[in-house]
Amino acid sequence: MSDEPAEWRDHSRARTLTRLRRIEGQVRGLQRMVEEDRYCADVMTQIASVHAALRSVGRELMRQHLEHCVTEAIRSDDPAVTDRMYDELMELMYRNRG
Repeated sequence: MSDEPAEWRDHSRARTLTRLRRIEGQVRGLQRMVEEDRYCADVMTQIASVHAALRSVGRELMRQHLEHCVTEAIRSDDPAVTDRMYDELMELMYRNRG
């Protein structure tokens, strides 16, 4: 769907997967902290770290989406495709506000 070079898509995908695996490790660490009855404030600090990491991945994915999928839809000659993309963006913006 994108005119982005395949090698860049592969690199971006690999980088995203690496970041998500790191976050997965953080979540497993949180599970261990709870199992070990660690101090609540320490657990909450780590939860905040996981939230920040997920937000960072989400921002990067949104940037990629805007640069490629959205740009392609807006440049299309099909008004229905453009309108669907506008609707999708509105839904994403309001769904991910929290």
